[in-house]
Order: sequence, then C-alpha cells, then structure tokens
Amino acid sequence: MTTDPDRAARRRRPARRAAAAAAALALTAPLAACGSGGDGGPPTINLYYPPEQNLQKVVDDCNARADGRYRIVYRVLPRQADEQRVQMVRRLAAQDSGMDVLGLDITWTQEFASADWIREWTGQDKAEVEQGTLAGPLDTARYEGKLYAAPKNTNVQLLWYRTDLVPEPPKTWDEMISAAQQLKQQGKPYQVLTMGAQYEGLVVLYNTLAESAGGKILSDDGKRAVMDAGTVRALDQLKKFATSGVTSPSFTNATEDPVRLEFQSGTGAFQVNWPFVYPAMQEANPELAQKVKWARVPGVDADTPSKVTIGGVNLAVSTYSKHPGESFEAAKCIRDAEHQKFSAVNDGVPPTIERVYDDPEMDKAYPMKDTILEELKEPAVRPLTPAYQSISTVMSAILSPPSGIRPEQTADELRSAIADALESKGVLP
Repeated sequence: MTTDPDRAARRRRPARRAAAAAAALALTAPLAACGSGGDGGPPTINLYYPPEQNLQKVVDDCNARADGRYRIVYRVLPRQADEQRVQMVRRLAAQDSGMDVLGLDITWTQEFASADWIREWTGQDKAEVEQGTLAGPLDTARYEGKLYAAPKNTNVQLLWYRTDLVPEPPKTWDEMISAAQQLKQQGKPYQVLTMGAQYEGLVVLYNTLAESAGGKILSDDGKRAVMDAGTVRALDQLKKFATSGVTSPSFTNATEDPVRLEFQSGTGAFQVNWPFVYPAMQEANPELAQKVKWARVPGVDADTPSKVTIGGVNLAVSTYSKHPGESFEAAKCIRDAEHQKFSAVNDGVPPTIERVYDDPEMDKAYPMKDTILEELKEPAVRPLTPAYQSISTVMSAILSPPSGIRPEQTADELRSAIADALESKGVLP
C-alpha cells in the first residue's frame, strides 16, 4: 500500500502547520529551478505527486508512449499531506510555471479550483476522464458543476474482523459494540480498533457515521452549515462507541498505523481501517491473517447500508503550466485503466475506473475488491467546499475527545464553527 492510506493522517495543530510552512520555504527555492523544457528540447512535464513506490514505472511507460513529444519528470512531494499542500499552495500562489501536473488529495480540488490555480477539464479530455469512472471519486473532482481534476486512485475503509471470535460481521455499530462487550465478559480479545485522535481520521469516522445516518453537514451547494438530525444521531453513536468500554485505551490518540499494529498484536476483535492493513498483516502475522476477514463498515440502522468515506488522489493541471496540452495528455496516461491496474496491484491504491476491478490480475492483490467496490458505489464524500481544510480543523477539535460529545450541544457548536469556517473566520487555514 501507499505509505499514507487515504492520506487522512494529517494533523491540524499549529506547531505542525508552522513546521510544514518552514519545510516548504526551504524547498521552494531549489524546486523553482525545475523548469518545463526551456532548453529548446521536448517540453518537460513536471508531475508533483506524493510518494508512491512504483509510480516511476508508470511515468517511464507514459514517456515511452509520448515518443519524444514531451518528457514527464516525477517530482516526489513530502510524505506528510500538510507539507504537500503547503508546498503546492505557496508555489501556485506565486504563479510558479515549473509545476504542470499536480497530485491533489481529493479534499483539496475545490480549494485549488476556487483559487484559479488549476485548469478545467473540457472537451475530449473531460469525456475520457468521465468515461467509466466511479461517481464518488468524480464528485470530488468537480467544482461548481465543472471538472477540474482526473481521479487517479480512490480508497475506502473496511471492517476487519476475527472469524475465530465472531462468526458473522455485525451490520450496525450497536451490534458490533454488543458483540465486543460479550467477548470482553468472556475474557477474549474484544477491542474495536479505529482512529480517534484529533486529526482528519476522526473527521473521516464521524463523516461515515453522519452519512450512514442520512445526515447532512453542509447544504448541497456547500455554502451553508446544516448539521441536521442525522448528524446528531451520528454524534450520539460516536459518543456511545467511545464510552462503551470496547475501545482501546489509546483510542483518543490512535491514527492509522498504530491501529493496524494494535490489531496485528491480537488485542482486537474488530478493526475499521484502510485496505493497506491486509498485506501488512499477511507479512507481519500470517497466522492471525488466516483468521481475519473483511466486510462493509457497519451502519447506524440495521436496514440501511453504511456509507463509507472515500479518500484518494486527483490529478490536476496547473493554471501556470506552459504546456497545458501535454500536461492533460500526461495526466490521462498516468491514470488510464492499464496504469490504474498496475498501481493497484503493485502499490495497493484502489482504482477509480470501475472496469479495472473485473481484471483477473486484481483477484490476488485485492481479494476484498468486491466489498471495496460495493462501498465505492454508495460512498460518503467529505463536505465539498473550498473551505474544507478549515472545516476539518474545527471539526476535529470539537469532536475530540469523542467521549465528551453532548449530541445536541455539540451539533450546535459544530454548526456555528463550520459557518465561521465557511466565511474564513477565526481559523488558521
């Protein structure tokens, strides 16, 4: 898997933000020298993308296909998502023409589009991207009804459960809590492990619960804080889980990889986490891995399937690229069906093109592909707004710790804070 599954592990604390800014300042000068083919030869298309182990092989293949018309150079972004965003924001704000194709966390696309930093996809380019691409990832690539990015890969969490402890996966969070409490009474491994620290992972968890309960955090146009009855139910469910006695003692500090390690150690009966845990478990604890299966993340209501929050990366073309035509072509090559399959099999990033899941090569790499696809066809998407970074900041702060939630009051507090974030009040973006 990619080292940052869903890249949801970004923290919002001011100290870390300052460190990211400092890192970006240090990098800006040398990176600005990376031009786009100013020597008279074929244009250089600079691809700024997070670390992905085998992406260079995709780039090499696309360069071979280009047959000398242009050359893509993979510029590896920092590992932490906050640092990635700071670097790109600073350079785009300075109208840096040395950036061509950008790998954006799906929560950044609307922000970058609203700032006129990325180009709209139109005509045949747009048609090619939309053809066969799953609806949820496409939603994250649009702003005000227009397409501004091409979904390269997506991601979605699953429920991982111990078959030696639980014969059938629970359909709801209440069922899972009850099963865990019974295991605890029997002196067996019982914990329900997932991410509860004050960062994006907690927002993802709450967004899944809210969408599963039919709730709306924002209005459909993304311009107004709603926090309706469904979101209040989700707050109640999150508090119930946090105070049920079945979480890990480290729940309020838990992020993706520590959750994985804790489940691998054998203390948990259930884990809600990204698919990267599967190959890691096969390698680290193959005996336990034989007892672990996967299922759709539980819902809030027994008769309503859950909606699970998606992640992923979108490819955008910089407004300031000197070679937009070649950049759109390069982006299409990097995210085409063949290369999405390659990246899925070799780097564990789930495809956004639906037909890739039918390829026989996916069977071994993705034995859970049917469940992933099932969730992706009815996904939860995080609030679509240019102000998402600010909204995430205030939401993670108010939701933490989940045991302190008071559903009605917390909903009021969230509604007010989100409204301010939408107007850029009182939040360091």
